[in-house]
Amino acid sequence: MAEKLKITLVKSTIGAIPKHKATVAALGLKKLNKTVELPDNAAVRGMVKQVQHLVKVEEV
Repeated sequence: MAEKLKITLVKSTIGAIPKHKATVAALGLKKLNKTVELPDNAAVRGMVKQVQHLVKVEEV
């Protein structure tokens, strides 16, 4: 398991259900093509799995 995950928002949240919009915001993503680095833990992995159709994930 990697120490950190690099998460990039690649698809807009316009039209997404409110729960997915809230999850993307909780990940710290505000605009398209912006990237955040978060710790690789179960909570973050769960959030990423919920919005996997909107984000791209790389292990760092």
